[in-house]
Amino acid sequence: MSMNNEKKDTSRLDRLLDELAGQIDRAIGGGDKLATRVNGLTLYRSIAPTAPNPCTYEPSLLIIPQGRKRVDLGKQSYYFGRSTFLLTSIELPIISQVSVASMKTPYLAFFLRLDMGMVREILHTEEVNLPAPLVGERGMVLGELSVELLTSCSRLLELLATPQDIPFLGKLLQREIVYRLLQGTQGDRLRSIASRGDQSYKTAKAVSWLRENFEKPLQVDHLASIAGMSRSTLHHHFRGLTAMSPLQFQKQLRLQTARQKMLSDEIDAASAAFEVGYESPSQFNREYKRFFGKPPIRDIVALRASA
Repeated sequence: MSMNNEKKDTSRLDRLLDELAGQIDRAIGGGDKLATRVNGLTLYRSIAPTAPNPCTYEPSLLIIPQGRKRVDLGKQSYYFGRSTFLLTSIELPIISQVSVASMKTPYLAFFLRLDMGMVREILHTEEVNLPAPLVGERGMVLGELSVELLTSCSRLLELLATPQDIPFLGKLLQREIVYRLLQGTQGDRLRSIASRGDQSYKTAKAVSWLRENFEKPLQVDHLASIAGMSRSTLHHHFRGLTAMSPLQFQKQLRLQTARQKMLSDEIDAASAAFEVGYESPSQFNREYKRFFGKPPIRDIVALRASA
């Protein structure tokens, strides 16, 4: 590609990013979150940096046309914004934090949950010619935005002005977005999770079982049998996909769920600890403080005061 063409593409990309930021800002108004009528599409806005927030990311596409964000997965950190997207191909417990935002230039985000059934359907469409998959295991990855992907996302947002078109055109545009992702340099992450027989697909089965049964005692041999792998192979691929060992993954799920139970169900720390699988409240308190930075009671009081 010539230098002039590169400049034109960069200029067009910047215009599309500004346009997407404007669309998000207008749609969300003065709020900080909007769950749109488009299935799986949520918009976010923040006028100041936020505190670290433990949560779960589903298979999704996250674009930040304005502001910056930090996402921690295990010990790996992702810093991104503007021309970079975050692609998540499997449900993962993460810590999310808006790092750059202000009243004058708020953080604006486009978050689209991806339908993995749709991904598999597109992969099996004979008319779709996709590049050969690359080697890559991590279930979360950064990618460079393209004009084509941004255009599809902008058109999806335009549908908010004509809600009668959403049931039909919304699905078509989401298929186009998935297609653009699959064609991109990070599309192998989606392909590997969606393709039966692939090691990442097998590992994802173990991840899903652990997510649904995290309160049970962890038996790695049983987890390995679910994935159809040896114990050592599972450890290798599990860490590659989630940036954590199965035990670390389970611990993070337990702590996040216990925190949510204390907030929403208003139960005490000991009850929450037992409900998520801890046998020792003292161990729970130690691990909770290490993960969230405060003992359970102080953390919950602080969260309620800031709500």
